[in-house]
Amino acid sequence: MNPHRYHSVSSLVKDRTIILAVFFTSMIAACGLNMYSDSDEVQLGQQLDQEIRSNPKEYPILQGHPEVKTYVSSITQKILASPDVKKRSVYPYQTEIIHDDNTVNAFCIPGGYIYVYTGLLKYLDNEATLAGVIAHEIAHAERRHATKRITAAYGVQILVGAALGKNPSTIAQIAANLFTNLGFLKNSRDDEIEADNYSMIYLRSTEYYPGAIKFFFDKTGTSGRTNVSSLEKLFLTHPPSEERARNVEKRMQEWNVGAPSEPQVKTDAYQRFKRTLP
Repeated sequence: MNPHRYHSVSSLVKDRTIILAVFFTSMIAACGLNMYSDSDEVQLGQQLDQEIRSNPKEYPILQGHPEVKTYVSSITQKILASPDVKKRSVYPYQTEIIHDDNTVNAFCIPGGYIYVYTGLLKYLDNEATLAGVIAHEIAHAERRHATKRITAAYGVQILVGAALGKNPSTIAQIAANLFTNLGFLKNSRDDEIEADNYSMIYLRSTEYYPGAIKFFFDKTGTSGRTNVSSLEKLFLTHPPSEERARNVEKRMQEWNVGAPSEPQVKTDAYQRFKRTLP
């Protein structure tokens, strides 16, 4: 066989492969597909949780204050009791506290692993707002927002069999992304609005004010223009907007929800809890 002809055919096949790869990746991203099963979500979450715990410099897990974790976890369990949380018996759902007072944020990785910064706990004013934030993170897990983004980013690798959990290099890439520019955690506008909506749906069947996520918008500034360095990661991973605040207000009006009461907000109990924080 003519070697020049072989090289030409090889190049053509390679070019077509690249074109097909780009095409399939674009289609996956456009359709919002998710190539992962619930068991894949759990496996990926376990691996990323291990990566987080092995990086105490970036994610210092709170030590020596079990009462703090117990308090926050109890709120998570109240939300998980909502009949609208469909995967509570599928995902492990764990809550962990990151000891960083300079960061106001919380995030969730696949499988329901939720991380709350002490900076957020000290920043908030009442328990209902914390419940609204945690419900928002649960919604990200339930709606599988992270693995949809990962599918779009690594879709071609998945199609050729390099599924997450079976490819350590892909896990390493995602972990590196998680630790550096937070791109893996960055939610889209649609993801955030959907998570807000489900936060309200979950809280509706609990003791908390269903629109409590609005208190969080009021605190941070709905437009996201607040120039506070401690909110930098929050604005990066959970882009705020006036649209999100209006969406909550509209839903509360549709449900004919009145003004919140102290038993729904739990300001006094939360202030006592804050005094126990290290």
